[in-house]
Amino acid sequence: MLARHLSEHGVDVDARGFLVRSDVKDASSEHTWTNLLDENPWAKTTKLVAKPDQLIKRRGKAGLVYVNKTINEVQSWVDSKLGQTVTVDNVEGILHTFLVEPFVPHQQEDEFYVAITSDREGETLLFCRDGGVDVGDVDAKASRLKCGLDNTPTLQELELFVKDAPVSRRTQLASFYGALLKCYRDLHFTLLEINPLVVDDEKVTPLDLAAKIDETAHFLCQSKWGPTDLPAPFGRPEFPEEAYIRSLDAKTGASLKLTILNVTGRVWTLVAGGGASVVYADTICDLGFAHELANYGEYSGAPTDEQTFNYARTVLGLMTRTRRDDGKVLIVGGGIANFTDVAATFRGLVKALKMYRDELLAGSIKIYIRRAGPNYQEGLKMMLKLRQESGLFIRVFGPEQDAVSVCPLALGLVPEDSLQDFDPDRREVKVDEKAKVQPPPVPGSPVPPSPQRTFSAGSLSSLSVWKSNLRRVTPSTRRLLDGVELSVPHRSTE
Repeated sequence: MLARHLSEHGVDVDARGFLVRSDVKDASSEHTWTNLLDENPWAKTTKLVAKPDQLIKRRGKAGLVYVNKTINEVQSWVDSKLGQTVTVDNVEGILHTFLVEPFVPHQQEDEFYVAITSDREGETLLFCRDGGVDVGDVDAKASRLKCGLDNTPTLQELELFVKDAPVSRRTQLASFYGALLKCYRDLHFTLLEINPLVVDDEKVTPLDLAAKIDETAHFLCQSKWGPTDLPAPFGRPEFPEEAYIRSLDAKTGASLKLTILNVTGRVWTLVAGGGASVVYADTICDLGFAHELANYGEYSGAPTDEQTFNYARTVLGLMTRTRRDDGKVLIVGGGIANFTDVAATFRGLVKALKMYRDELLAGSIKIYIRRAGPNYQEGLKMMLKLRQESGLFIRVFGPEQDAVSVCPLALGLVPEDSLQDFDPDRREVKVDEKAKVQPPPVPGSPVPPSPQRTFSAGSLSSLSVWKSNLRRVTPSTRRLLDGVELSVPHRSTE
């Protein structure tokens, strides 16, 4: 992908290479060695390099790079490594995918380290004179050039940036950086690291590359990216359930996402909304339970009750697969939906909870629900009815509680009676009642006090727990937090 777009900016790189996967030995597969070599005849007569292509860093030091070999040698070596369990940087995983590409003869002095990173203010270019396996501490050694969002460095500025390179290589490096930055921005990369980048008299060749792209830019870059595979990290093979949810997501205009972080974790979530999913995960981590957070995901964009059912039953199936002596908790959360019908999605959730009722009871699983939005009252009433009929431990809250107020409650950091459940008979004050015109004040009467911001019990409880878990905070911030708890009026949750 990168080679294709670099050529549009005047930089041609050798993009030859092919992947060898675990099915290479399967005679019925389309990816046998015979088929791969028929598609890549250059590999029969070229010296080659082979290495795992599974997001493994420092493969050279781990003895996982096979250099300057014939196709017969590469085939034998790859076959011996496929399916092997290895440990790299204390991470254990199974080798299942290898990259085979041409060997590029060069001198050590022709290797450089090149990278681009992103932050909210723009991009930062990094450069090290010495690249390769022994590049060392890049953070300490690399030169940096900050590029604002509306700033593109000139060729002269880039040549000055790579001044540590030999004079004969500076123009090539500067031109490559210029083209690379354009591609980086156009393709919505968030990280791009090339080590080493080989620069000789004829061409520029990236020998090894690691990159991250912004998956949320898919709708912008789909045609530019082409078919894009986003593999799981080394040592964490994808769960079939993750693949299933991804397939559901691809078939709907709604958003269904699921990543398993710790399948034996105690804290599971079913969160509506991409933003809410981040807030809930951050809150759970801030409260000291990052090591127990089992999953990260979201359902949003008005999924149907059947889609929500399939999503929820998948999560519940994973959650109930193992049991713990201290039980588990399920947080069903979300903000205030703008167009998603809460009642419709809750019909799917109720159906899934009924399906796994026995497993949930056997696993001593407690369920905490906080939701708001269109038809939320009907949805919460469904949950109250389910609690009554099923015997499940379910706490139910609506917009009278702040979005994450259930987190400290679910995690056992505050007493169960610190929050009151949603009351379906509670009368809501209508907007027109709030807007009734008040009579003009009588001359000489005291000026009524200005309205003050009020906080719910859940908000103050969350603030107190969060504050107590802060490890490093300045005295002024601590005083500010103490002042908030002591000075704000408390809003009744009755």
